[in-house]
Amino acid sequence: MSKLQFTQANENGKTVLTLNGQIDESFPQELHGLKPAGDMVINLDQVKMINSLGIREWIKFMGTVSAAKIEFVKAPKIFIDQVNMVQGFITPNCKITSFYVPYFNEDSNAEKNVLYSQGKEFGEGFLNVAGSVKGEDGSELELDVVEQKYFKFLKN
Repeated sequence: MSKLQFTQANENGKTVLTLNGQIDESFPQELHGLKPAGDMVINLDQVKMINSLGIREWIKFMGTVSAAKIEFVKAPKIFIDQVNMVQGFITPNCKITSFYVPYFNEDSNAEKNVLYSQGKEFGEGFLNVAGSVKGEDGSELELDVVEQKYFKFLKN
C-alpha cells in the first residue's frame, strides 16, 4: 500500500482536494494546516484503506477545515463504513454527494462498485437502491452490503 498522497487545486472558487492511497499514521501533516479558499470538494476515489491511526489523523484534519463547507465525492465503501461507525469522522459542515455501493456474484466471484450520485440514486427523502446490477461478464450481481446499515449515513 502507498501512503496518502494528495493534490490540491482551485476550481470555481472551491478548493479541490484529491486523495490517493491509504489514510493511516503517515497522514500528510501539511493537510492539518490546510486553509481552504471557500468551499471544499474532497475526491476520495483512490483511497484504498483506513486504519485506526488514520481515523485519528482524519478527525484532526476535519477539525482544521471545519469552517469550510465540504463536499465528498466518489467515497469508497471503506470511507462510508467509517462515517457510519465513528462519531465525528465527518462534521456537520460535510455532505457526501457521491459514493460507491458494492455488488457481488457468489458463483463467478465477480464484483462491481456502482457510483450512487445525489439527485439520481439518492436525495432529500429518497433512496433508490438497485437490488442487483449486471456485471462486466453479463452476470447478475447482488447488493453486497446490509442496506439498513450501509445507507445509515444518509439519514444523519
